[in-house]
Amino acid sequence: MSYLILLIGFAFLVKGANFFVDGASGIAKIFKIPSLVIGLTIVSIGTSLPEAAVSISAGLQGSNDIALGNVVGSNIFNIAVVVGICALIKPITIDKQLARKEIPFMLISSIIALLLIIDGTIGLVDSIVLLVLFVLFMWYVVRYAMKNKTKSEETDSTTPLLRSILFTVFGAMLIIFGGQFVVNSAKEIALSFHISEAVIGLTVVAVGTSLPELVTSIVAARKGESEIAIGNVVGSNIFNLLFILGSTSMITPISVATNSMIDLGVFIGLGVFVYVFAKIKGKIHRVPAGILVASYVLYTAYIILR
Repeated sequence: MSYLILLIGFAFLVKGANFFVDGASGIAKIFKIPSLVIGLTIVSIGTSLPEAAVSISAGLQGSNDIALGNVVGSNIFNIAVVVGICALIKPITIDKQLARKEIPFMLISSIIALLLIIDGTIGLVDSIVLLVLFVLFMWYVVRYAMKNKTKSEETDSTTPLLRSILFTVFGAMLIIFGGQFVVNSAKEIALSFHISEAVIGLTVVAVGTSLPELVTSIVAARKGESEIAIGNVVGSNIFNLLFILGSTSMITPISVATNSMIDLGVFIGLGVFVYVFAKIKGKIHRVPAGILVASYVLYTAYIILR
């Protein structure tokens, strides 16, 4: 029964994220927001709502390992598998704006988060630091959007504002229910197999909640919308790390094991790898894409065996 509930939860998360992204993107296009900004904000936040629902629900239930593992595991999956698979399908061109500002901000935020958890706890002060960084990021993105409003895009008359709002609200409701289903069933499965909640959070839950990012970025990459594909990943990782982790630790302090610090270090290493290619080459070709996917396979084997 736990497996069925888990699958239903994932289905709610993916479908809810689809509705949310469609609705929110419709609203954004009505107000003529640039594609890069849509990827960094509307799409990335929408596809990250499953992670938010799961981690916050886990935090409320005292399952800190699932809450933290879900955030870090999702970020690793995003940077390694989502970027890797998209670039394997079609080499991804990295926007200069992303290479110069957003990707470095993601890396700096990750390093700050690592420094905050060295003492073994993410407490109230730590959560405030993370949330302030998120607010600064959103302020910057909104400011950029206001300066770079698109003038050529026309409003899609087939997607009126009211319908977009309804899609957004309905999608958010599905995501909330799906998050509850996933957390409860994942805990039961972990107990039945005597597997730690940390491993479940880093693998099953993290991959499941990252499905919206994977699907959205692959579709965007195949359509040649590389700005949305990579912007979705970078924006989702920033949202996961700053907002979700900050909100969850504000609800209840999160105890951090040494393994979690290693996992965050793995994410930073993968992020640096992507940044180097983005800065020097301006693209992620198939060879580095293959390295990213292979790195995730090795990482997964490592966390299962440790």
